[in-house]
Amino acid sequence: MKSKILEILRKKDTYVSGQELSERFGVSRTAVWKAIHQLEEEGYRIEAVPRKGYHMVEIPDVVSKEEILSLLDTKWAGKNLVCVESVDSTNNLAKQLAEQGAPEGTLVVADEQTGGKGRRGRSWCTPKGSAIAMTIVLRPDIRPELASMVTLVMGLSVAKAIESLYPVSVGIKWPNDVVVNGKKICGILTEMSAEMTGIHYLVIGTGINTNVEEFPEELQEVATSLIKELGEKVNRAELIAACLKYFEDYYEKYVAAGNLAPLKEDYEALLLNRNNKVRVLEPGHEYTGRSLGINEEGELLVEKEDGTVTAVYAGEVSVRGVYGYV
Repeated sequence: MKSKILEILRKKDTYVSGQELSERFGVSRTAVWKAIHQLEEEGYRIEAVPRKGYHMVEIPDVVSKEEILSLLDTKWAGKNLVCVESVDSTNNLAKQLAEQGAPEGTLVVADEQTGGKGRRGRSWCTPKGSAIAMTIVLRPDIRPELASMVTLVMGLSVAKAIESLYPVSVGIKWPNDVVVNGKKICGILTEMSAEMTGIHYLVIGTGINTNVEEFPEELQEVATSLIKELGEKVNRAELIAACLKYFEDYYEKYVAAGNLAPLKEDYEALLLNRNNKVRVLEPGHEYTGRSLGINEEGELLVEKEDGTVTAVYAGEVSVRGVYGYV
C-alpha cells in the first residue's frame, strides 16, 4: 500500500484527502496516516493540511522498493524487486536468487556496493547513496552462444533512458559502454549459468554514475557522472524505472528475433565511432580501420586499410578511438 500511496501523491499536483486514500485501499484513516509517517521517516516531505489532505513537497533520492515500484511502468521487468542497503555485488546476490528459482525480471538494487566487478576482473564499487548498482535476472530461451548480445541490449536501454530524461549528449562506445560528453558513465557485466543445451539464467549487472561527484585521479579523464554533467542531483529510482522500461521492450524484440536486427537502427544511431577511424586491440595483435556499425549478432564491422571488412567479437577485444577513449 505504501508504494501505491507514494505513486498517487507524486502524480497529484493538488492535495489528496486521507478519506480518498482510505476508501481506495480499503484501510482505515489511521493506516493511511501510518504509511504517510513512514514515508516521512524515509525522507519524503509531505504537507498535511486539515480538511485538505496530503501533498508531496519533496522527493528524496532513495532506491527503496516503494520508490522504484511507484515509478515502474513494465509488465515483468523489476516487478520482483529486492532492495538492499549494502552488498558486495548485486550480481552475486542476483545469482544466489536465480539459483533459488527467482523468476525472470527479478531485479536486485543496492544503495551501496563494496565489491562490484567490471569486465576483465576490474572493480566497480558504488559509494553509498551516489550511484545506481542493479542486476536483473533473465531466463531466455536462446542458445548460450547468443547470450553476449544481451549486454548490448542493456547498453542501448541505459543510453535511451538517459537521453529521454536529461539534456546531455549520450552515446554508446561499442560494445556497451554508455558515454556522456565523451566520458564513460555506465558499466555493464553479464554473467551466465548454462549447459551446452541451454541457459539456466543470465544476470546483467549495471552500474551508472548518477550522483558521484569525485573520481580517483586515474579515472578523471575517462569517467563522468550525471551530477557533474548537469550540475544537479538526479533521482536514481526514476532512471532505474526508465532503464527497465526500455530494456523490457528491446529485450522482448531481441528474444523474438534471436538477434539484434530489430534494435540495429536504434543502436547505430547512438554508436559513437561509426564511420570513424578506430584501433582494434586483440591479444597480441592490433590494427586500425574504419568502424561501419554492427551486424545482427552485435559484432563491430571494421573496414581495414586494405579494404577488407572484418567482424569484431567483443570477448577480450577492445576498440578505442585513435585519439583517445572514444
